Amino acid sequence: MIPPHNSLVKYDNAILVSTTKGEGKAAKQTTQTEDILNSILPPREWTEDGQLWVQYVSSTPATRLDVINLQESLDHKLQQRQARETGICPVREELYAQCFDELIRQVTINCAERGLLLLRVRDEIRMTTAAYQTLYESSIAFGMRKALMSERKKEEMEKKIRELDDENEDLERQVNELSTRIDVIQKKEEERRAQDETSHAEEVEKLKALNEQLKASLEGLLSAPKK
Repeated sequence: MIPPHNSLVKYDNAILVSTTKGEGKAAKQTTQTEDILNSILPPREWTEDGQLWVQYVSSTPATRLDVINLQESLDHKLQQRQARETGICPVREELYAQCFDELIRQVTINCAERGLLLLRVRDEIRMTTAAYQTLYESSIAFGMRKALMSERKKEEMEKKIRELDDENEDLERQVNELSTRIDVIQKKEEERRAQDETSHAEEVEKLKALNEQLKASLEGLLSAPKK
């Protein structure tokens, strides 16, 4: 494990706790204020070259200059790590959390009760932020599900539209075929009717001619002198 990165929280110098040979160092004697600080801001531990190191948060009271330096360090790190000024930014959130922890450290040294109250405030803020984060993730998941459902319904509707278009084209083709058949039948029927009318007219003329012949013959017979 590599040594922890530099933090805005002020820590004491690292202490060697044990080595690979099993040689342990004497435990650090702590005061009540230091115990409270260690419960609020647990010490950092890491292993380097087989040696276990621990670093406790500093119990040195802060001065006005320390607060000014903290503000300058915060601004410098925000710029150095290119934290976004607006919106959701994990880097900015981390740095401001470190700054708040350092303020809690400074307050706790002067008044432990006030530091513990600030700890409650910090934890409540983190719980609220985590709740909002969960709500945000849930809303994103819900939005994704809705988007997928909408996309699926869109594909289904597009498929239905294609099917209806194909069905419409088929019906139009059938209509055209039936219209063509109707035109052919009407044309044939008109030709047949015209042929029937022509045949009927010829037949009528023949009958008229025959009638005239018969009439002439009958008149001839009636006009012949009697013996």
